[in-house]
Amino acid sequence: MVIWFAATSLAAVAFIFKSPNLDYRLVIFGSLLPLFEGFFGGRWLLHSLLFNVVMLFAVMLLAYGKRLTQRRWLGLPIGMFSHLILDATWTDTQAFWWPFTGLNFRGFSANSEFENIPESFFLEALGLLI
Repeated sequence: MVIWFAATSLAAVAFIFKSPNLDYRLVIFGSLLPLFEGFFGGRWLLHSLLFNVVMLFAVMLLAYGKRLTQRRWLGLPIGMFSHLILDATWTDTQAFWWPFTGLNFRGFSANSEFENIPESFFLEALGLLI
């Protein structure tokens, strides 16, 4: 479901933020980054709220005092947060709230992006329309 995440994240962020200084390529990259966990056995660290919050703070702290740099790099955590929303990750309590629900770290569940083929085709087509 590459097109679904990329197109929907891009459209939503552009519509909501309307920022010329936000790097929309990083929004797309951030929305696709959690898909790589599928190669490692399912939802993992990138699908947790904690990791995304830490990523947001890291961007803000590393670019402290450089407002334009912060705006540009904020696209990465924003894209990752949009993936959590579009993937309905909050419904997987163990992955979303890691480590607060236990320290089991790898492969919480099947990666929902790849488990339901008819739904995936529908969402990819919807992404193409967007």
